[in-house]
Amino acid sequence: MRQNPSFTLADVAEVRRVIDADPWATTVSDGPEGLVSSHYVVLLDQDRDDLTVVGHVGRPDDLIHGLGERELLIVFQGPHGYISPGWYGDVPSVPTWNYTAVHLAGVPEILSDEENLAVLDRLVDRFEGRMPEPRQMWERPNDPAFITRLAAGTVGFRLTPTRVVAKRKLSQNKPAETVETIIAELEADGPYAQPALAAEMRRAQQARVGARS
Repeated sequence: MRQNPSFTLADVAEVRRVIDADPWATTVSDGPEGLVSSHYVVLLDQDRDDLTVVGHVGRPDDLIHGLGERELLIVFQGPHGYISPGWYGDVPSVPTWNYTAVHLAGVPEILSDEENLAVLDRLVDRFEGRMPEPRQMWERPNDPAFITRLAAGTVGFRLTPTRVVAKRKLSQNKPAETVETIIAELEADGPYAQPALAAEMRRAQQARVGARS
């Protein structure tokens, strides 16, 4: 991802927020047969306050990616959407796409079976916990043999990135009044309404105002 100083996201807390809010990630590696990509949920390591993440892949994706041996790129994507040139007013302009993205790269370490089980357990808790009647991993009708058998088909990993590129392209290069117009359009009922993107733009706009004051 090409970096642009105007759109650089360098605040670790904000990068962590993006990862935590949108943990469905794309993993990419360059193997003997070329590029390969997979899609899994990846979580922040709850025992760290940096950008270390934990996750798992299903076998044989561990072999396909050379997990633990080759560099892995993990891509997280926040809210994104189309921005019409008509929202800029009567000025020369072209369409664009606003987005937030985080790229973490490094060689992951392989988790032990016990660590992998803990990550899988946490993964279930994270998402099933929002259900009105949560079905936790170790609850019936699941039994330990069933869980152990399923876990054996996965390989857990921890990645402490050696390269980080994070970008927040949210019309920061536009006048404040134009940004407000774009936010209003994204919050409206038009064909490109995207309230989540509008909220991200509002957050970035408030941060810029706070930094100037």
